[in-house]
Amino acid sequence: MVRTEIQLFLENVPGELGKLATLLGEKGVNIDAMTIQDASAYVKELFKARGKSLKRIAPAASYGSMQKDSADFALIRLLVDHTDKAIDLLSKSGYIFDIMPVIALEIENKPGMLAQMAKQFGKEGINIHYVYGSAMPGDQKSLFVFCPEDIEVAARIFKD
Repeated sequence: MVRTEIQLFLENVPGELGKLATLLGEKGVNIDAMTIQDASAYVKELFKARGKSLKRIAPAASYGSMQKDSADFALIRLLVDHTDKAIDLLSKSGYIFDIMPVIALEIENKPGMLAQMAKQFGKEGINIHYVYGSAMPGDQKSLFVFCPEDIEVAARIFKD
């Protein structure tokens, strides 16, 4: 199913994730899925892509500064149960964020299920930019979030 992922940068210091989670939790917004990574990995991939296929959008000095500064931030991607409410809360609290359509699939928690999903993307010629997911041991279902290159085609494939 197509869901809206919220992407934001948090300062990479103790307590920031707690502030974000408290903001959402106190207003009744549940985090369904989340991934956190050092923003420098994200920025390095951006630089790599810019070098291969895209024009520079900033002077070389700015890229160096961005790469150095990015280690001070974490890239957070999350799905929540009340997206509009979360967006409103984040806006009012001064967070800078973006939204991205993703495919969230609840799959059986057994060996080979992720392989089946990934093969289906490949069979349809859809590149997966990133994926994250998890399940508790013993649970019957897993939740995996895919960011495909072509969201419309992926949505048709996995509409159930």
